[in-house]
Amino acid sequence: MTQLLPDQVRAFYAGRRFPKEASERFALACVFMAVLRNDTAPGLVEFNLSEWQVQTAGAVKPPPPLEYWWREFESFELSKPAKIAFRWAQFPQDQAYQPGGDWNQGMLAMDLKPGTKFNLGVTWRVGPARYQVKLEDMSCAADH
Repeated sequence: MTQLLPDQVRAFYAGRRFPKEASERFALACVFMAVLRNDTAPGLVEFNLSEWQVQTAGAVKPPPPLEYWWREFESFELSKPAKIAFRWAQFPQDQAYQPGGDWNQGMLAMDLKPGTKFNLGVTWRVGPARYQVKLEDMSCAADH
């Protein structure tokens, strides 16, 4: 997980012709670049973001799914190319990785305010075995 600064997110979506208000909404939603890979697991590594937990002082919830962002962007009238760019830049909701280096990456927004501190519970499976790790003391980048 690598924090993306709000200005980095703004610039990325400005380059994809997002309306300024839409890119601002997403840029301030605590966005990380998530990268997962399966280098050494003895089988298929699978995950679903609905099992992950964004834990703040006041709540525990999964990261918002893509459908949440489509609803947030409805009033901004995104063009078809902007919608495609957004979709392809996002970390997938669920994925399976083959052994031997299969991987992917994408943006993952926690939908928390800048400066918020949180923990992230990450869950995955290899065959029938379920694994979980807690990434503690994560922080949303402040804006400026």
